[in-house]
Amino acid sequence: MKERLLLFFIIAVDFGLLFFVSSTLSISYYEADIFFNKQNAVHYLIKLSCALFGQNDYALRAPFIIIHILSTLLLYLISKPLLKRETDRIIAVLIYVMLPGTLVVSLAANGAAFVVFGVLLFVYLYQNGKSLLMYALLVLSLFLGKGFMILYLLLFFHAVAKRSTVIMILSLALFAAGAYMYGFDIGGKPRGYFLDTFGVYAAIFSPFLFLYFIYTLYRILVKGGKTLLWWLSCGAFIISLLLSFRQRIAVEEFASYTIIAAPLIVGTFMNSYKVRLPQFRKLHRFFGLLVVFSLVINSVLVLGNQYLYGFTKRNESHFAYKYHIAKELSLKLKARGITEVHTDDKKLALRLKFYGIEDGKEFTLERSIMGDIEIIYGTTIIEKYALINK
Repeated sequence: MKERLLLFFIIAVDFGLLFFVSSTLSISYYEADIFFNKQNAVHYLIKLSCALFGQNDYALRAPFIIIHILSTLLLYLISKPLLKRETDRIIAVLIYVMLPGTLVVSLAANGAAFVVFGVLLFVYLYQNGKSLLMYALLVLSLFLGKGFMILYLLLFFHAVAKRSTVIMILSLALFAAGAYMYGFDIGGKPRGYFLDTFGVYAAIFSPFLFLYFIYTLYRILVKGGKTLLWWLSCGAFIISLLLSFRQRIAVEEFASYTIIAAPLIVGTFMNSYKVRLPQFRKLHRFFGLLVVFSLVINSVLVLGNQYLYGFTKRNESHFAYKYHIAKELSLKLKARGITEVHTDDKKLALRLKFYGIEDGKEFTLERSIMGDIEIIYGTTIIEKYALINK
């Protein structure tokens, strides 16, 4: 009972924080392109949400926050066979919801949330021997986007290792179908993207936790206990590193498979911690606190991202810049009674359209250091725009 109360308390706080942060973000160009131009599962989901609750940031991001909450519950259920102690399962959930990568996945209106939920649901069905539902989910996932192609590839390797003929054939067939529908690029010339990929993973996990994630994968590889969760997390991580030698990869497509390794990380740490006598646990406690501190700091930076502009050399280099400005700019234009402007920045124009600012001929909007429309976060001026009346 106590464990369930803690779990629902964590979920409630997580839900509240995510909804608060969603109010501080604007729609990005990529999300606006999905909303207006694409014809995929994400497009129809956010269209439905906005039709029901209005065309605003809450309606845009609410479906993905809800999917994240369901994913969190699935992660908890998956943790039960892996972590016997109630405290360990709660810690795994806490780590998962606090990961910077999880926060991004739960707020971004793209297919990453689908992938995390789908992968966790597949692992849950696999753990509980629900074969028919498991196969049905695999087939359905083919139509939800190319993010599941990594799942098919990793399942094939897992099936080969476990000598599971049905999964081997099905996963190979689905991968081939996905490659035909979406493509799967493994080309490119040798380039120096390997360290960039490492850097992105460090940001997704937080640096110290990322190091322990690598250690966890290696420890399980050497000591045994290779569960399906390990195959998915380890396989996605290794494939992303191999591909990064030849091309700049979309790390977020692979991150959906690595952030679910929280139960493995907690299990490895607790096993190492408990086998030692109390007087020899100081180093483990220190490292554990260091990881938690690093994770908290990184999560706070993600949640309070608007206040980091004062520490960046260029505003465009801010990691969340593409999720800012548009909403505030639209509000300032509406405050002047303007609902139509022309701008040569087509990406900004599409973003403004989401907030009710259409393309027009009477006014032209331009970025200008002399502009009187200022977008300010905290005490930092992010952008200035000039409004020219034709």
